[in-house]
Amino acid sequence: MPELPEVEALAGFLSGHLVGRTVERVLPVAVSVLKTYDPPLTALEGREVTGVRRYGKFLDLATGGDGPHLVVHLARAGWLRWQDALPEAPPRPGKGPLALRVRLAGGGGFDLTEAGTQKRLAAYCVQDVAEVPGIARLGPDPLSPDFTLDVFAALLRDERRQLKGVLRDQGVIAGIGNAYSDEILHAARMSPFKLAASLTEDETAALYGALRTVLHEAVERARGHAAAELKAEKKSGLRVHGLAGHPCPVCGDTIREVSFSDSSLQYCPTCQTGGKPLADRRLSRLLK
Repeated sequence: MPELPEVEALAGFLSGHLVGRTVERVLPVAVSVLKTYDPPLTALEGREVTGVRRYGKFLDLATGGDGPHLVVHLARAGWLRWQDALPEAPPRPGKGPLALRVRLAGGGGFDLTEAGTQKRLAAYCVQDVAEVPGIARLGPDPLSPDFTLDVFAALLRDERRQLKGVLRDQGVIAGIGNAYSDEILHAARMSPFKLAASLTEDETAALYGALRTVLHEAVERARGHAAAELKAEKKSGLRVHGLAGHPCPVCGDTIREVSFSDSSLQYCPTCQTGGKPLADRRLSRLLK
C-alpha cells in the first residue's frame, strides 16, 4: 500500500508534470472507482491543473478558477502510472487492472490501476476536498511543523489500544500504514502490542523521534523519483517490514511475523520484545 512517503513523492512528481497543463478527458474504466457523481468527472475537462497536494494518503489535483478537485486514494493495491503518450483508443471496461485514465491536452497523462480482486481504489470529484469523508476524518499530518512532541503525547495519553493500531489509525495520525508503523516501532525498539497509554515520557519521546526520523528519511529517499520507481524505492529502504525470516539489521536476530486475517506485521524479538516471540493474535496474547 502506498503510504505517506510514496504519496508525498507522487505529489511532487505530479506537480512537475501536471501543473499548468489542461485536462482533456477523464475516463473512468472500473465501475467501482468513482465515489461521487456531483460534479461529474466531465467538469474537470478543459480545466488547468493548478496544484497537487497530499492529505494523509490522499492525492488532491486542483483545477483552476472555481473548478473541482480530483481526489484519489490508491488503497492497498492501487498505483498511478504516468505515460508521456497515451493510446489514442479509449480504454474499454474489463477485468484488467485499469481503473481510470486522465488524458492531458497536448498528449500524455496517467492511468490509475489496481491489482487483485478487492477493488478499493477510490476517486472523488468534489468542489472542496473536505467533502471527501476520509480527508474530513484525518488526524494531524506527522510531517507538519505543528506536529510537536506535545501534540503527539496528547494523542497517546488516553489511548488504550496497542501502538500498532494507533499508528495506523488515520483519525489519530494521517498517512502511516502497515509498513511504516512496523519500521517506526522497530526504530523505537517497542513492541507493536504495547498499549499506547502505558508509555512513559521517555518512551513517548523515543517513539516520536523514531516516527519523525523514519518518515523524513523515507520521504528523502523517495523524493525526485519517477512514479514507476517508487515501489522499488520503498522496498529498498525497509528494515523489518516484509522481511520475516531475514536477520535484523541492528542485532542479527531473526525477524518474526504475526499474521492476521488480512494483513501481517513484522518485528525483531531482541530489539522490540525483550527476546520474547509474539503469539498470533488470533490465538493468544504475548507469550510470557
